[in-house]
Amino acid sequence: MSVADPTPNQQSLTSTSTLTVDQDFTWLDRGTSEIFPDQRDSQNPDENLVQRLLTGDRPLRVKLGIDPTGSEIHLGHSIPVRKLRAFQDAGHTAVLIIGDFTARIGDPTGKSDVRRQLTEADVQANAQTYLDQVRPILDFDTPGRLEIRYNSEWLAQLDLSKILELLTTMTVGQMLAKEGFAERYEKGSPVFLHEFLYPLMQGYDSVAVASDVELGGTDQKFNIAVGRDLQRHFGMRPQFGLLLPILLGTDGVQKMSKSLGNYVALTEDPLTMYSKLEKTPDQLLASYFELLTPLPLDSLPENPRDRQKLLAMNVVSQYHGPAAAQQAQKDAADLTQGQTQQADNVPEFSLATIQFPVKLFYLVSASGLCKTSSEARRQIQGGGVKLDGDRVDQVDLTFNTPSELNGRVLQFGKSKFVRLVSS
Repeated sequence: MSVADPTPNQQSLTSTSTLTVDQDFTWLDRGTSEIFPDQRDSQNPDENLVQRLLTGDRPLRVKLGIDPTGSEIHLGHSIPVRKLRAFQDAGHTAVLIIGDFTARIGDPTGKSDVRRQLTEADVQANAQTYLDQVRPILDFDTPGRLEIRYNSEWLAQLDLSKILELLTTMTVGQMLAKEGFAERYEKGSPVFLHEFLYPLMQGYDSVAVASDVELGGTDQKFNIAVGRDLQRHFGMRPQFGLLLPILLGTDGVQKMSKSLGNYVALTEDPLTMYSKLEKTPDQLLASYFELLTPLPLDSLPENPRDRQKLLAMNVVSQYHGPAAAQQAQKDAADLTQGQTQQADNVPEFSLATIQFPVKLFYLVSASGLCKTSSEARRQIQGGGVKLDGDRVDQVDLTFNTPSELNGRVLQFGKSKFVRLVSS
């Protein structure tokens, strides 16, 4: 029985690209937390991904789904995208799914409460930026290496009878075993029925695109396993799951997250990106090099400070080019030494929108260096705000005209800078 007609792009399935698989598969294992199933001693290509890679008569279809629930992608999100590129470089087809339909439900994985449902307009606005942000990572140019799909293509076509068929493949007990659901149920927090649909919808994506491998974070094992089950249900060969680590943020404590402020966005300017990465805690350097760069891990500098600089240079080069990385390094050094006028490529903030006289705490938040005036106040009181390299600790310091600030560099914390300009 078939829920729909999820026939994938036939050109991708029959691509004649030559597989250039590295026989030691270091590219496959680098930064990988788990592959399932993974019986490396087995000769069965359904139990051993290496055997599937070696014996396959066509490029594998490697799926990665991204729900456009926000406008920015950070370095933590880039990890599975980088692995997707590794499969491309090995001759396989990357199937990037923009979850424009599932984003309206919201992945409940790891959430202690129901997620706010996004409108279609929200999702479309977010989705527009995603492809531009992953373009520096993926191969968009080689024929047969990239297929971009939106899961509304098939999920929006499912009628009630077809959804009921999907629901019959899982029990309530299985759903409640999912991370987050059980905890919320035990605490008496509501678990809504539409949330049960999310793993089934993500799993059905695997049926729709006929994926051979699905990539995801370690928190996605349940959803990827559902995809395997649904492929079996519809008479398909089940996909492999390949799980990747959840990246710790720049604080070295919690996972990278925009809401926690410990993130590096792919869209950040070179100076901000460099300044954040140059201060990566020593204990994170090994994992950041493994997960965020292609550099050989056995030939890194011994000195932690040199490692920090190399990491920052390499990552900024990936997204902005080597010249921008070199300039960012120079500007960061100049700003650290208080030589603000010698720093050439500091992001600018126009004072044209500011009504004078203005207090420092308001200017800090209005410039985008932090989210709120209260956060600006705390940082000023803690000595974390500088103007042209000089610490400013007067929360209510007032500037009467733009000319007092024109050309000066405002610094928030250790890695955020803007040059104030009057026009």
